[in-house]
Amino acid sequence: MVVDWIAVARSWKRLEYIAKPAAMLALLALLWVDSQGWGHWQPPLAWFAIGLVCCLAGDVLLMLPERYFLAGLVAFLLGHVAYTLGLNSAGWLWPTEVLLVIPMVFIGGWLVWRIRASLKATGRSKLLAPIALYAAVISLMVVSAVATLFRGAWPTYAAALTTFGAILFFTSDSLLAWNRFVAPIAHGKMLVIVAYHLGQWALILGVTRLVQVFPGILSS
Repeated sequence: MVVDWIAVARSWKRLEYIAKPAAMLALLALLWVDSQGWGHWQPPLAWFAIGLVCCLAGDVLLMLPERYFLAGLVAFLLGHVAYTLGLNSAGWLWPTEVLLVIPMVFIGGWLVWRIRASLKATGRSKLLAPIALYAAVISLMVVSAVATLFRGAWPTYAAALTTFGAILFFTSDSLLAWNRFVAPIAHGKMLVIVAYHLGQWALILGVTRLVQVFPGILSS
């Protein structure tokens, strides 16, 4: 991750093409080691592995020319679906998650509204629907992560790591969207990649620490 940050800061594209995918491969290795090998990658842990693979594909696609942006968006959307399914493997936490959806609707809705105006102004309105869908899916992932704070079986530190990671992931994507579609942000690309990597790392670390202490807890 740090190597990729340096590559982004220095605009070393060739190094970035190697380091960015390598960061997701390292997280997959972390998940494998902390879950004690392939034989333990049963649902729900498998959902997090699938999510990382989707994000790896998204990272690669978003480094390619603009025409691959939508494919990258779909890859990350599928990653968030996988994370959401993993976080809710023990069942949806009603009515807590419903209540948590309310603030996310306002936050995500405002962001999509701002992006919509910029897309219309630049003649890219066809991107609005996929971006709005993506915003809804990542918001649901964040809600699912925050809900772990209210799951009695989750230790506080594991739930806090997972929640922090999901919020950072949302922040990274929000900065990316704003920087790309609304207005340039100073050091925007650097802020996006640091928040993204730390978010992914914290989310996966929270899940693996939980499983190490309480095997099978995600599905019980």
